[in-house]
Amino acid sequence: MHISVKSDDEMRKLGYDLARVLEKGDIVYLRGVLGAGKTTLVRGISRGLGYSGRVNSPTFTLLNIYLAPIAIYHFDLYRLENCDLHDLGWEEYLEGDGISLIEWPEAGEGQFPREAMFIDIKLCDDDYERERVVEICAQGEKYQHKLEELKAFVDTGY
Repeated sequence: MHISVKSDDEMRKLGYDLARVLEKGDIVYLRGVLGAGKTTLVRGISRGLGYSGRVNSPTFTLLNIYLAPIAIYHFDLYRLENCDLHDLGWEEYLEGDGISLIEWPEAGEGQFPREAMFIDIKLCDDDYERERVVEICAQGEKYQHKLEELKAFVDTGY
């Protein structure tokens, strides 16, 4: 699924819509260059899940937990390079009763579950002020169903 996003407001709206299909135990991988809009999307998801507090990128802390009706685990692995994530005890979050939103999942390549929702945010013409293309894919039957559900109410902009 490809979606054209023209502003931060549209990115937050997409996150809000995405929150409608997420539930406890879900994992969402967020990929894109620095400044592409990953954390802005997380803000929308958080609002959609009922969290009204501040949402910041956990670049230096690796994990922010937002207490909403469903806990939100917001990971940012940007500062890590090919580390063994099992040593950090992250399984308890990924297998817990919250929703895991993971920025820069490539840092833990091969250590995360394969079944998940994958979101790639791409800049158009390498311009941070212009449109972005958001590609959403799903791995696994559970996430394929969520993607089909999302398609029913998201305007792709095309």
